[in-house]
Amino acid sequence: MLNTKLLDFGVPLVVLVAATALIAVTGADLKAATFFYINGAWPVGDAQPWHFLYLYGHYPAYILGGAALALYVAGFAKSHLATFRKGAAFMVILLLLGPGLLVNAAFKDCWGRPRPREVAQFGGKRAFHSPWERGIPGNGKSFPSGHGASAFYLAMPYFALRRRSPRIARRIFVLGMLYGIVMGVARVSQGGHFVSDILWAWGVVHLTAVALYYLMGLDRETAPAGRG
Repeated sequence: MLNTKLLDFGVPLVVLVAATALIAVTGADLKAATFFYINGAWPVGDAQPWHFLYLYGHYPAYILGGAALALYVAGFAKSHLATFRKGAAFMVILLLLGPGLLVNAAFKDCWGRPRPREVAQFGGKRAFHSPWERGIPGNGKSFPSGHGASAFYLAMPYFALRRRSPRIARRIFVLGMLYGIVMGVARVSQGGHFVSDILWAWGVVHLTAVALYYLMGLDRETAPAGRG
């Protein structure tokens, strides 16, 4: 179990640090934004389906969180649903803590990283900040991406289903990660976020999910026989 726990925390941390370093060395944050900044505008991000994702792409997270809350409550009335209560509670708490408190309140409101469209390279007046450079709290809400966090949240039922239905859990994780990447492309193409903002949106949500997974004892659930 110790090795599994170390992997669950260690792998995403290594990915975050390595990817952040790679982005810094290659200048990928500014290069990606430059690719989408055309003639003083962000035409790709203003087109469909990217604009639709900006307007409505975060709603699936609310729907999933609401469904999890309904399942949790129903578990008290329906005995056959009681076994799903812990996983449902996990999803509700994760939504509140990850995309909610940590991403949108603790970091976005306090870190002060300017968005691409706010920096001098793309017609703004602010200086570019690397993700580890803290700016003026409340004056720049680029780091990390709120839309990205809500999209990557859709991959996190993986932890609720990991012991119960490993194969389904893996498929959900892949689909959720793909959705998060697509949302990331949308926000970068709109000048709303840098690549590293998307990366850390995933990182915050994923690491919060790992912590909750162990704190809530989901790792100790009995795996049904014949599942793989």
